[in-house]
Amino acid sequence: MHSWARLVVDSTHAAFAFQGDPQRAEGAAKYMKHIAPFIGITAPDRRRLLKAHWRDLPTPSSKELGQACVKLMSLPEREFHYASYDLLETYVDSADEFFLDEYLERLLTTSSWWDTVDGFVNAGVSPLCRRFDATAIIDDWSESENRWLIRAAIGHQRGWKKDTDVDYVLTICDRHWHDSEFFIAKAIGWALRDITSFNPKAVRGFLAEHPTRNSVALREAERGLQRAKPAY
Repeated sequence: MHSWARLVVDSTHAAFAFQGDPQRAEGAAKYMKHIAPFIGITAPDRRRLLKAHWRDLPTPSSKELGQACVKLMSLPEREFHYASYDLLETYVDSADEFFLDEYLERLLTTSSWWDTVDGFVNAGVSPLCRRFDATAIIDDWSESENRWLIRAAIGHQRGWKKDTDVDYVLTICDRHWHDSEFFIAKAIGWALRDITSFNPKAVRGFLAEHPTRNSVALREAERGLQRAKPAY
């Protein structure tokens, strides 16, 4: 293992040592459909412990960051997977234009469930797509047969607000509007709901052009429209 990744893994093991709650671990594993075993550490405690133990890490290169994230994802307990996207969020400024293709696709498709996929979208996909032109990669993900890559493609502009390329996001939503897969439909609904906060007219137009119901997506979009300012 490369030295920076080793520092990360060792410090993360140290952070989590003797911190688990077996009862919490059992409940978390059940809630997450037993995708992985848990140590039993709350999210606030995990972030606090990692911040303290990562404080003295040197700034990594993009390659070192990617290798460390991949290594954390290879460990069995789910908290290490969460630490992987915590690490990416902490050092995302070190990631270069190749990180999405070289590392994030692998991270999104390893031990995948909505928790880690959304974590990596927020920590890495969204900020890196904002910094670099990743259209080709997002197009590939949106046309993939992997539901988690599709979910990441739909949410790749999460948090951009008025900087969102509304037409592009709606094009991806349109591509999967008839997909009955719950996690894809939910992602569409969230994307539409986010757009309602600054461009409800675009969402109303999209829904008018899609009379066939996607109940999961529609429910989220309508929640956003209910909070949006009335159109005059």
